[in-house]
This record gives sequence, structure tokens and C-alpha cells, in this order.
Amino acid sequence: MIKYLPHNEIDFEKWDQCIENCLNGIIYPYSFYLDQVAPGWDALISGDYEAVMPLPHRKKAGISYVYQPFFVQQLGVFSPQPVNKEMVNEFIMSIPGKFRFVNYNLNTYNKVDSSDDFLVSERPTYELDLISPYEDIRKKYSENTIRNLKKAEKSGVFVTRSSAPDEVIHAFRTYRGKKIKNLDTPEYLMLKHLIYSGIHRGNALVYNAYTVQNSFCAGVVFFHSHKKSILIFSGSTPEARKNGAMTAIIDQYVKDYAEKNITLDFEGSMDKNLARFYRGFGSKECLYFQLTINNFPLILKPLAKWYLWYREKSNRS
Repeated sequence: MIKYLPHNEIDFEKWDQCIENCLNGIIYPYSFYLDQVAPGWDALISGDYEAVMPLPHRKKAGISYVYQPFFVQQLGVFSPQPVNKEMVNEFIMSIPGKFRFVNYNLNTYNKVDSSDDFLVSERPTYELDLISPYEDIRKKYSENTIRNLKKAEKSGVFVTRSSAPDEVIHAFRTYRGKKIKNLDTPEYLMLKHLIYSGIHRGNALVYNAYTVQNSFCAGVVFFHSHKKSILIFSGSTPEARKNGAMTAIIDQYVKDYAEKNITLDFEGSMDKNLARFYRGFGSKECLYFQLTINNFPLILKPLAKWYLWYREKSNRS
């Protein structure tokens, strides 16, 4: 039996134990992560935490809705047992009707078909298995990736681990972040706290690239869990486009973790240029589903469609 629990009724110890034992576990659904990105999140629980589904939610103009938080690519149903279509469908149909709108990403193990009650659409992510020796992985790099590595080497770019995310966040906010209107000071502060929490727990790593003059030019934040490392966030200066710094960071990470049973998840992108960059390391496209439920009255359904369009446009900026 699946039950809905508001945030204050969730047993977080049992929740995290379930996530820890999940066959399809990833970093996003741990309570420490959700508490940062979606304070007050609710949940659907099957049995005694035998399977779970987090429900990040908000309320605007008196309307409650389920949303996909920033810095979280995939959520959905998590279980220590194999997850099938019937289970996913049952969880989706258990989302309380008080949530008039749902725009939410399932994880790559959650397969389900659209129905009269909800729609699902495919989204890509890119994954690279690191279990092979570095030399074998590098052989699958694209010509452009190799060219950027040579550019970084010629420019004297060097990569090092950092104990703080500040330079990465600052670079993103100063350059690319200016184009993303729905990211502002509260979101960046939340991200900073999230990364420091991950570093403290041993789940996060920061890799930075510097010029020969010791100037920061690019950085990447990786979160680890369940033999998967996810590229959560990155930031770079205009100089990084010229000296191949971002490519150098990814290559260094591959060197460090080659021959380990780890999958590097680039978090995918609907941006063709970013997708090409990720594929350049030999990664393979994997698909997950975006779930949409529109319980608005007929006259208000166009409002929900506008929200989807605006969110997609903002995320692509």
C-alpha cells in the first residue's frame, strides 16, 4: 500500500536507509540533498519504506504543485527491489489530487507509458563507464576533444582538486548565469551550502583549472553515490573557451577514476552544443522520462502549458 506523508511525518532514518539500499539509488533523493534543494518536501511511501518517491512541492496563488528542483536531474521511484512499469504507474497515480500540476523528472530506471491521466516525454543524459583503463577510454574521445586537450596542454592549463566551490559558482554567476533569470542569490547560496554539505559527507568533489598565471578559468562539481558520479555543476570564464580548460578537467577526472566501477553521468542537456561536448568523451545517451500531470480546470490548462514553456526556455538560456 502506498501512502502520502507530509514532510513532518517522514522517518528520515528509514528514508535514507531505503535510498542507501536502492538498486537505482543516486545522490538526489537522500534527505540531506532534498532538504537543501526543496525544503519541506513530502513523499509517497510503499509499506515500511520498501519503495519511496519524493515530492518537492510549492504553492503559488493558492495552487499547490510538484516541481523539479534546481540542481536535481532525476527523482521518481526508488526501491531496493527492481522497479517495473506497474510500480511506477501505481506511485504516479498515488500523487495526491491537491497538487493541481506536476512537472517532474523520473529516473532512468522508471519506465512508464503515457496515459489518459498523465504524460511522459523523453529527456537525454550522457553516461561514461570508467571501468576500463584510461588509455582505452581515451581512444574513444572525439577529434575535437583531443584537439581541446592539446590546446590545454599547450596553454599550460593545470587541474587541481579544491576544498571549496566559491570560484566555480562565481564564474558561472558572472558569465553564463546572467542569462538565466530564475537563478538569483537565494539559489546560489543554496547551491553553495549543498556543495559544502556534500564535501563534508564525502559525497562531493570540486575540480578547478588554472592558467599558468594561476588564474581560475574553469571548475566542475561532482557528487558521488551508488557507484555513480554526477556532474552537478560547472562554471568557467571566457578564457576557458580558448584554452580547453573544461575538457582538461573532465579528462583529469577520467584519469583519476579509470579502472574503477564508477559511471560518470554528465547530467545530459537539451543544448546540442553541450550534448556534443559530453559525447566527445565517448559517453552514451541514456533516457529518462519527464512526467507531466495537469489537473487544472479546462479554462486554466493553457496556464500550465505556458509554465512548461517558460521553464524549458529558462533552463536552455
